[in-house]
Amino acid sequence: MDYKYIEQLVERYFAAETSLEEEEILRAFFAQEDIPAELRGYAPLFAYEHAEKGADILGEEFDEKMLSLIGDADAQDARRPRARIVSLRERLMPLFKSAAVIAIILTLGNAAQVAFQEQPDAAPGMAEVQEPTTDGKSVALSDSVSNSIQLPAQND
Repeated sequence: MDYKYIEQLVERYFAAETSLEEEEILRAFFAQEDIPAELRGYAPLFAYEHAEKGADILGEEFDEKMLSLIGDADAQDARRPRARIVSLRERLMPLFKSAAVIAIILTLGNAAQVAFQEQPDAAPGMAEVQEPTTDGKSVALSDSVSNSIQLPAQND
């Protein structure tokens, strides 16, 4: 007997090119007793699919068990804490803290720099005062506005 059609179907089956009807033909062929020797290697594959096809039906107890588990899951969800809402201020708080730390470090660095500068004449912590020079004209005397305004004479 010539089994070329079955061999072609098997090749197309492994290339994933068969239709559902052709796969059913293969299952029916490999379910019979008289299979040629060159095709017996494929028999367990199709016999397994044929045997397991009816075993996939679930019983009524499965549905009841699943529904009871779903009910328990809903009860557990009610006890589970919900996610809290995080405000923008709370999200940026680490940024504010790091900016404050950087500002403190810069302030302390500047204070340390001023403290360690050499100022032999000044007392520590006191600012140096510069005396005004009297070498040139005073700005107040050379001001053109004050010279052009005549102030009334005051009687003492």
